Amino acid sequence: MSWLENSIMSRKGLAKGQAGETYAITEASQGKYHYVYGPYVDPVLTVDPGAVVSAETHDAFEGQIKSETDKPSEILNFPYLNPQNGPIFVNGAEKGDTLAVYIKSIVPRGPQPRGTTVIMPEFGGLVPTHDTAMISPALPERVKKLHIDENGTKWNDKITLPYEPFIGTIGTSPEIEAITALQPDYFGGNMDLPDVGVGAVIYLPVNIKGGLLYLGDCHAAQGDGELCGVAIEHPTVTTLQIDLIKGWSVKIPRLETKDFIMSIGASRPLEDAARMAYRDLIRWMAADYGFEEIDAYMLLTQCGRVRLGNMVDPKYTMGASIKKSFLTP
Repeated sequence: MSWLENSIMSRKGLAKGQAGETYAITEASQGKYHYVYGPYVDPVLTVDPGAVVSAETHDAFEGQIKSETDKPSEILNFPYLNPQNGPIFVNGAEKGDTLAVYIKSIVPRGPQPRGTTVIMPEFGGLVPTHDTAMISPALPERVKKLHIDENGTKWNDKITLPYEPFIGTIGTSPEIEAITALQPDYFGGNMDLPDVGVGAVIYLPVNIKGGLLYLGDCHAAQGDGELCGVAIEHPTVTTLQIDLIKGWSVKIPRLETKDFIMSIGASRPLEDAARMAYRDLIRWMAADYGFEEIDAYMLLTQCGRVRLGNMVDPKYTMGASIKKSFLTP
């Protein structure tokens, strides 16, 4: 029996984890990709809970960087980065509900070399930026184009990184704001968290009728922190199974895998993101797993784990997790 059959999605979702009708969002059917999360565009697709949707995602640069001689500062137009598929309207979703999104597959697409990573001026975790202003000069720009297939990413003749794809940016629409797809927040967004990968279920708050699910910015590989600000970006066909949970509200994104549950916080400074994630995890353990909050707090002190998503975006991302084997049924 697959772990998914006993997941929160399967136990609480309207579709009970069963796959429904299938849909495809191609580049042609998507038309204009989006650079903000918000309620002010028409959905590209309307689905019932259980729907299986494949989407042709662009890389974070919408394919504009084509060679290693390109200069990102001359080609890219900030803040028009992280193009998003969607939004997807989920029938029956109302404010206070939760979307459950099972990531079925992420497959690379497009001509080789289909992977891109770059160094850009005033962008990254160890350089002066607009927010961390310093007098030292910017690093020189650099572009690296990479061969990617499902066997791995060829970094050079000696190093091949495993293909460990995940969705860098996924979330639901805020109720009233329009927020850049470069920022993570309570609705999801640009979390850049490697755990949001194939085989995981991410739980996202519904803030507006239909939920309005967006996704894009898939990565072939990324280290913790996304240190230079750019992972191995690549275009994909990403397939999701979408369910709807009524009567179970989440304030920030949550994630479930076969082995653990995780709460995802986004804030600055970084310690506030960790506090946000751990606080939500404590309250989740108390509400759904029979813990007293003070006991959950003490237990997580001994066995909790944190995952650094990114340390470069307008807000930073931390995931706080606990193994399922430690949870009381």
